Amino acid sequence: MTSSRDVVITGMGVVSPVGCDMEELVSHLSTARSGIRLCTPRGLSKTFPAGVVPRTFTDVFTKLELPTLDRCQQMAIIAARQAIADAGLGDFSAYKQRAGLYYGTVRGGAETEQNWYEQLLVERKEASRPFTIMALMHNAGAAQISIRHQILGPVMTHSTACASSGTAIGEALRAIRDGYIDIAVAGGAEAPLTPAVMGAFDGTRALAAPDKSDVGRSCRPFAKDRAGLVLSEGAAFIVLESAEHARRRGVPCYASLAGYGVASDGYHIASPKAEGEATAMRLALEDAGLMPAEIDYVNAHATATKGGDMVEANAIHMAFGEAAKTVPVSSTKSIHGHLMGAASVLELMITVVAITESFLPATAYLDEIDSQCELNHVANSPIFDRQIERAMSFSAGFGGTNVALVVSKHREMAAKRPSIPVLSK
Repeated sequence: MTSSRDVVITGMGVVSPVGCDMEELVSHLSTARSGIRLCTPRGLSKTFPAGVVPRTFTDVFTKLELPTLDRCQQMAIIAARQAIADAGLGDFSAYKQRAGLYYGTVRGGAETEQNWYEQLLVERKEASRPFTIMALMHNAGAAQISIRHQILGPVMTHSTACASSGTAIGEALRAIRDGYIDIAVAGGAEAPLTPAVMGAFDGTRALAAPDKSDVGRSCRPFAKDRAGLVLSEGAAFIVLESAEHARRRGVPCYASLAGYGVASDGYHIASPKAEGEATAMRLALEDAGLMPAEIDYVNAHATATKGGDMVEANAIHMAFGEAAKTVPVSSTKSIHGHLMGAASVLELMITVVAITESFLPATAYLDEIDSQCELNHVANSPIFDRQIERAMSFSAGFGGTNVALVVSKHREMAAKRPSIPVLSK
């Protein structure tokens, strides 16, 4: 790639079950400490394991703001604010249409929607509270961030199931590369721990039951005894800009976003297909100008479902060939669960942390590997003091959309490591 197409990550922010800032996230990853807890959605008798963000955010917003903000948008605003501040930015108005925002979500304002249906069907109210529609719109998170930070260029919301924030990041990369914009905020948010969403997923028979010995062990990707996925809430955002633009600003970068591949299965609404997943991986490698053997780590989508993990392992073998025997692979969903629309961005961020902190994150609780998921697994504990030059993060969603993103160390710009952002208004 030419330098004009070089895109770098200069800011990161997170609100997740394994950290509400970057320092806390790194701490959880370095110890493989789970953020999965018991969750009993109101109105349901069943208890689920879930990736719960252990705090509320009503103190962060004013009484006038709160009626317009679902929990999903609250977390989106906070995580995006962290990333923007981390990049040394605040207000984008001077960029006019040269700054963009790319957002991914599956359910958007699920809690607000649930509350309104309860008012309609139980309390027999015929009109919602004011601002309800503004809080349940899927694009509300993107809109709120753009308003607060005066992002005046393209503000796009992607909903490609569990690949949503991955496609958002990939399309932001393309927009910067192609010269349409200079800088973008990209990521996603999800707050699905509501009775309606949890009950609907429970209906798929894909959710894990709480592990009897330790609820934190409930999500076990690639394990022979894996029992299903664990839903989670949270938000994560990154700031992308052309390397030339970052140099002009005089800021360091975490890594280069070097490749993006997107491909669809065209197969089944809920069952994945290895060929589509492998194609997305190959396209990302081609986009980055890399061979499979040049990748030092793969952060897998693996959700701990019986069929999905096996298909993904097969796809990695198809895309990487002989290199699949040696490239380290892990699924960090084992400690943070599945953030749905925000899964891609959180896992890309974790992949970047692996590069900056020189360690391989682990698939926790991988005591016995399923023989049909044979890969070079990083099992149970992280591997430290491992130099990672280039890495891939992969995501797949219901409906068949697959996204692979490749990140690498930047050879020319000053390297950046995670810092401690401030959670404030």
